[in-house]
Amino acid sequence: MEPLMLALGWIGLYAPLALGAVGSMIGCARAGGAACGALLEVESGYGRFIGVAAMPSSQTIYGIVVTMALRRELTVDNSAGIFGLGLLAGIAMLYGAIAQGDACAVSINASKSKPEVFGISLAPAALVEGFCVFAFVFALVLSAGIPK
Repeated sequence: MEPLMLALGWIGLYAPLALGAVGSMIGCARAGGAACGALLEVESGYGRFIGVAAMPSSQTIYGIVVTMALRRELTVDNSAGIFGLGLLAGIAMLYGAIAQGDACAVSINASKSKPEVFGISLAPAALVEGFCVFAFVFALVLSAGIPK
């Protein structure tokens, strides 16, 4: 039982980074595809589309920080907590990055034909980012309660 618990601890330790990175890859690819399509249809303003396409990358950064906050010697006593917190935080970042990529793609598509809505069209992506920040902050707070 001890080797299994320690293995789960290692999974939980790496999950926020790994799942956040996978979500960022998918989200950035979706938004990047929309940005590339928009580049073919507009004469200027390319930079803002590329910048928006990079927004889902923040979940990887959150995952790195949560992974570092969970880092400690793994024992049978703390592995379950690290597994649960790490996996759930990672799943939140995975889905958050994908959803943010979709929201960014929609923003890019809306603003390529109507540039004046660019700023307000980013509101859904910002809301998704806010929920990811909630998951990030609470993972940090809860990680302090896991035995060292």
